[in-house]
Amino acid sequence: MAARSALEKAEFVVVLSPFHHGAQYADALLPVSPFTETAGTFVSCEGRAQAFGGVVKPLGETRPAWKVLRVLGSMLGLPGFAFDSIEDVRRSLPAAADIAAKLGNGTRTAIAPPATAVSGFERVADVPIHFADPLVRRAPSLQQTVDARPPCARMNTLTLSQIGVSDGAQVKVRQGRGEAVLTAVADPSVPAGVVRIAAAHPSTCGLEGLSGPITVERA
Repeated sequence: MAARSALEKAEFVVVLSPFHHGAQYADALLPVSPFTETAGTFVSCEGRAQAFGGVVKPLGETRPAWKVLRVLGSMLGLPGFAFDSIEDVRRSLPAAADIAAKLGNGTRTAIAPPATAVSGFERVADVPIHFADPLVRRAPSLQQTVDARPPCARMNTLTLSQIGVSDGAQVKVRQGRGEAVLTAVADPSVPAGVVRIAAAHPSTCGLEGLSGPITVERA
């Protein structure tokens, strides 16, 4: 929500995407190839640079994002955009050791228990396989599978009785400034006081955080 608010308040927003989205806040939409249709490099959490190539040809006259940025940089007379191939782009990357040196698990944030005891229920979230990836979440065939079913509020029977609802009832969930109406499902694998709600779905994206205290009541 904070990121969306910042985009809407920005003076000028350019979206580079293979999909038609962001029209609500973008001033310019530039079509680019998805990663499956172009070459590039992923950097793993270990700092490893892993090159990949496209598996199919780009659709129509679509261009990779690096070519679009190269043209824009050249038009604006900016240095550092004189690339003729993906190999040129890769050669400009920092060395693997330099990338890895900037990664780490350290934090300057003190870890401390909450100032007050949490009342109510705690959310735990998972990200289903067909929810988050920009390609699979737009594939009609994959969205008809069991793995793509809309999220529900999974909890054990004790938690259901505390809320005063039965298996299959509609419940309203609030977390932070967001809320969602979901179907309650009895799940003995979920501990008492915990509600499992999948993330990365339009019906639950308004809930703030993948974990933390939530309120649940009959819808």
